[in-house]
Amino acid sequence: MEILWTIIVGFIVGVIAKFLHPGKENMGFIVTTLLGIAGSFLAGYIGQALGWYHAGQGAGFIGSIVGALILLLIYGFVKGKAAS
Repeated sequence: MEILWTIIVGFIVGVIAKFLHPGKENMGFIVTTLLGIAGSFLAGYIGQALGWYHAGQGAGFIGSIVGALILLLIYGFVKGKAAS
């Protein structure tokens, strides 16, 4: 059941991050879900490094969205340089 919640919350976080990020990303359901899950992991690692979270503690919802936005920005830079 925990994996199902991870997928659902990851999708919601990914959709919100794509909505907040300027520009258009052509990502499907699976990539959007993976974006949200990866954003949550990124926020957890950054939060642990800064002392906001303890080991084993997951990132919050807003932190997950910020992590997903960071990944979208990185994706935009890589995609922009590859097109040049």
